[in-house]
Amino acid sequence: MLKKILVAVPIVIAISLIAIQLVPYGRVHTNPPVQAELTWDSPQTAELARRACYDCHSNQTVWPWYSNIAPASWLIQHDVDEGRQRLNFSEWNRPQREARQAGREVQRGRMPPSYYFLTHPSAKLSPDEAQALIEGLNTSLARR
Repeated sequence: MLKKILVAVPIVIAISLIAIQLVPYGRVHTNPPVQAELTWDSPQTAELARRACYDCHSNQTVWPWYSNIAPASWLIQHDVDEGRQRLNFSEWNRPQREARQAGREVQRGRMPPSYYFLTHPSAKLSPDEAQALIEGLNTSLARR
């Protein structure tokens, strides 16, 4: 009985992983055109924002190969959709209701989310870089 279970469980898992690939969510990897970008206070702030924020908060997302494989594709698509809706540095011509909170979210350690660093280690900012990004966001967004 235990032997049958030990054989059946991996088979069920494998079939499930194959079956979830048929779910039609998480593979629409569009990057709409950049309409209007924020005017950054400095090139350093722009570089830090591109490194730590742009994959979810711009129309310049870099879609990694695993963004085509469920269930990772579901999480990535959800994060990009939600990130672009909340704050999109590529669509500065429309209202950005949560823009003024961006620096505060970085300061509190909520952005970028910690799980993002698992696959994007270059997005992890040093304390000095995080402080520079916070100050640059606050300055750039105050100009708006």
